[in-house]
Amino acid sequence: MTVLVVGASGATGSKLVEQLLFKKNKVKVIVRSPEKLPASWKTNDNLQIITASLLDLSDTEMREIVKDCNAVASCLGHNLTWKGVYGQPRKLVTDATRRLCNAIKSNKLQSTTKFVLMNTTGNRNRDVYEPISFAQKCVIGLLRLLLPPHVDNEKAAEYLRTQIGQNNSFIEWVAVRPDSLIDEEEVSNYEIYASPTRSAIFNAGKVSRINVGHFMASLITDDDLWTKWKGQMPVIYSKSNLQ
Repeated sequence: MTVLVVGASGATGSKLVEQLLFKKNKVKVIVRSPEKLPASWKTNDNLQIITASLLDLSDTEMREIVKDCNAVASCLGHNLTWKGVYGQPRKLVTDATRRLCNAIKSNKLQSTTKFVLMNTTGNRNRDVYEPISFAQKCVIGLLRLLLPPHVDNEKAAEYLRTQIGQNNSFIEWVAVRPDSLIDEEEVSNYEIYASPTRSAIFNAGKVSRINVGHFMASLITDDDLWTKWKGQMPVIYSKSNLQ
């Protein structure tokens, strides 16, 4: 299996790449600064490093990159700096999702391509009933006004939900919603739910980045798991942090 990972140099994206390589997949990554990648990646025959800014690639270049990929995974996010939060590109995740999906569709492959998007529990799945409190609605409303990355995450998932949908001939998708991310060295037990079981604002759970990477890699490589969650927005919590 060949998988393209964008956002691979990030804290969670790097964990996904490592999990995919551990499972003996071929992995492509698109990064602006390959010198920041682990030295072991640069000597791994199963890893292809493409040095580029994703949104600067032409449509032709993007089609060429994805044409032999069985899956595409996005762990893109905005850097937590003033420029990263309020600078351009404000629609990084949404624009990347749209352009990658357009590239997949334009290749018109006979088999569908899996698309896995890392999202957030702060975003509701509007395909199902996910009630939240009035107070949380108010806070989310403020986040939309004050934090462009939150709107970007919402719009990226909405693109998959409404524009790709459930019956696309070329793309199947899952949007993974982790709660508060923490760093741990090893994969631990985690739980997957169709919707949040706690408030993302007032009672957030936690999940390790390596667990998110493990779940995303498992979705890509395990067809039964994929069938269970395709077209949905599963929520992931580390089991030790559910209390």
